Amino acid sequence: MIDHYHIDKARARRSFGRAAETYDAAAILQKLVREEMLSRLDLVKLEPQVILDAGCGTGLASHALQKRYAKSQVVSLDFAYPMLQKTRATRTQAGLASQLKSLFGGAKQNLLCADIESLPLASDSTGLVWSNLAIQWCNDLDAALTEFHRVLQPESLLMFSTFGPDTLRELRTATDEASGNNYTSVSRFIDMHDIGDALVRAGFSAPVLDVERFTLTYDDVKSVMRDLKSIGAHNATDGRARGLMGKAYFARLEQCYEQFRQDGKLPATFEVVYAHAWRGKDKPVLENGMAPISFKPRNK
Repeated sequence: MIDHYHIDKARARRSFGRAAETYDAAAILQKLVREEMLSRLDLVKLEPQVILDAGCGTGLASHALQKRYAKSQVVSLDFAYPMLQKTRATRTQAGLASQLKSLFGGAKQNLLCADIESLPLASDSTGLVWSNLAIQWCNDLDAALTEFHRVLQPESLLMFSTFGPDTLRELRTATDEASGNNYTSVSRFIDMHDIGDALVRAGFSAPVLDVERFTLTYDDVKSVMRDLKSIGAHNATDGRARGLMGKAYFARLEQCYEQFRQDGKLPATFEVVYAHAWRGKDKPVLENGMAPISFKPRNK
């Protein structure tokens, strides 16, 4: 059976590659979420030797993490090579390289072009895995979380954000109506509770998840589409319409989107899911393959 919501990774990679130079100017939401995630790290005591920024984009989170954990080695990973080139350039522009050189004799910038679902990293090699609004581009959430668990050291932290199912609901409704439900228009986003279940399946302990909703407003549909294009968020599902849809389709799309106009503006809703969880301490395994179980007396 064909999964019309399956992500065409090659198309997504090209889209993000083309957006490397325009991404930061349009990525308002990504900046807000990044700053919220960084503030949550204030509540956690960490001294990671190695940090993985999975789906680093233009590297702004990588640079912020490097400043916060100056003695750590930050690995910036993205599946679009032009994004990694931009990561290198923004680090130089920010003056981070010279700052680290003066403080610690230089810190190597680690750039890795790879897919989150198959990380080319050694097991038990990282002390913090961070991912800001990237895993929604994975086709197999279980595979991605299992990889995160594998590369994390025992008692280390996974922190990520992703989009929930209410994201771009206005655009989804309008495009479904304009096309007669013949095509997928927006990627499939996973519910917070299903993400929590997937974290447990992957072996994580003490998962904590919460949701925040953002509404960006625009003058017209073209502005919505322009912003999505600027950050590389094209429709990359296998069920997308192929070829140009034409002026008649876009006119219908504009008309259908008008039902959501409020106070003279068109809204675009984004449901952001925040999550963090720990890789627990490894249990000792006996020679027969069995793990011991400890029992403690109940406090009266």
